[in-house]
Amino acid sequence: MQYTYLLVNFFTIIIPFLFSFHPKLKFHKTWGAFFPAVFLTGLAFVLWDMLFTQMGVWGFNERYLTGIKVGNLPVEEVLFFFCIPYACVFTFHCLDLFLDKLGGPKMQKIITLCLVAFLFIFGIIYFQRVYTATTFISFALLLLYAQFVLKISWLTRFYMIYGVLLIPFFLVNGVLTGSWIEEPVVWYNAEEFMNFRVGTIPVEDAFYGAELILMNLLIYRYLLNRKKAVAASNLKTTLL
Repeated sequence: MQYTYLLVNFFTIIIPFLFSFHPKLKFHKTWGAFFPAVFLTGLAFVLWDMLFTQMGVWGFNERYLTGIKVGNLPVEEVLFFFCIPYACVFTFHCLDLFLDKLGGPKMQKIITLCLVAFLFIFGIIYFQRVYTATTFISFALLLLYAQFVLKISWLTRFYMIYGVLLIPFFLVNGVLTGSWIEEPVVWYNAEEFMNFRVGTIPVEDAFYGAELILMNLLIYRYLLNRKKAVAASNLKTTLL
């Protein structure tokens, strides 16, 4: 039982990792952008996680852990912020290769603004619930930054692909929150979230996961584009 969380991480990443070397996917060739992205995002989320663990917003069931700690977090929780983004960014990379542009700038803006409005409204209504308020408001701000400051054009594809990712998300998070096992691996303080669940999973987790993946993607794609720009500039210089 003590390897439960570790095995969840392992089975989340093993297939994406093996297929990273597929000649048509070549995800391993983007590792130079992925690893800085996952490190920077993971650092932010680990610090957030440490704070909320210290505050008692959530905690971990020692029955399902190896007992190795990083600060006040089990090592499995720290690995979560590498394994889940790896699987999700890999999936985005694969599906994005085969997807045409979805909708247009106007549709993306409408969807984003509706989602932001929803997040702000519930973040304010449940402002005293720290998990709900922090997750909803920070995700809303990240979406506004992506849409209006970075002006990225692939948010609609992110929404669609994340919708696909919610299927394995519910399987993985279901195990972590107590589905199909005797006790939850991760427990939540009922006073700090809306206490609306899909099965055993707090609704907030879906938005927390979306923010985690979007932040990874923003850094990852920025680094990829910068690398391409540098390569193009070098090629132009060589030709001249």
